[in-house]
Amino acid sequence: MSHSSVVFITGATSGFGRACAERFADAGWALVLTGRREERLASLKASLESRVPVHTATLDVRERDSVAEVVASLPEAFRAVKVLVNNAGLALGAGPAQEADLDDWQTVIDTNITGLVNVTRTLLPTLIEVGRGAAIINVSSTAALWPYPGSHVYGASKAFVNQFSYNLRCDLKGTGVRVTDVAPGMSETEFTLVRMKGDQSAHDKLYGGVEPIQPEDVAEQVFHAATLPAHLNINRLEIMPVCQSWGGLTVDRD
Repeated sequence: MSHSSVVFITGATSGFGRACAERFADAGWALVLTGRREERLASLKASLESRVPVHTATLDVRERDSVAEVVASLPEAFRAVKVLVNNAGLALGAGPAQEADLDDWQTVIDTNITGLVNVTRTLLPTLIEVGRGAAIINVSSTAALWPYPGSHVYGASKAFVNQFSYNLRCDLKGTGVRVTDVAPGMSETEFTLVRMKGDQSAHDKLYGGVEPIQPEDVAEQVFHAATLPAHLNINRLEIMPVCQSWGGLTVDRD
């Protein structure tokens, strides 16, 4: 594959984002990698640039002006972004809504919704110009459709991602740009460590005795959706580990 194929990945410093960078690099794509942790970006670039062209930019997707600046300043070889992987996102806290920190809620909303919207809107003209075969892959969650205690704003933010993806498809009809909502279930990444603010015991308890999704599993599905024949679109791809299923409805009894 020629280096004219460029993928732009947000939240590339860990988890799904890093695994996606590796997967697209394996296929010879040029990479635009963004994230908030500059040292991790530098390390990732060093590990990949012997294989493919890599451009990195330290970026907080919540900051609209910063997103615009990063996109406007892309080097010529990286301007024709063919695939956008909107991966940056997080959850904070796992307690009930009535105990949640409102600042945590705002951070989740600003990152999972505002950040995704900022990057998508800024890159839409480029993706439309590329046209047939271009793709937007939004990393959502099974929490978008399946509620659970403590999900509250996180699940709601991912429901936004789901509906935003569907509605983008309507607006992009005729442009050739595909849109896919990739929705993983229980996945072993830094997600729980971030959610529980560094509590390693919470991470270990969640993943103890189970075989969760790995970042490489999700990256493979993202790559698959992004590189389908140009006339095909996966609208939503929900992935769970075999060990995870639905728990049914609960009833509070006196």
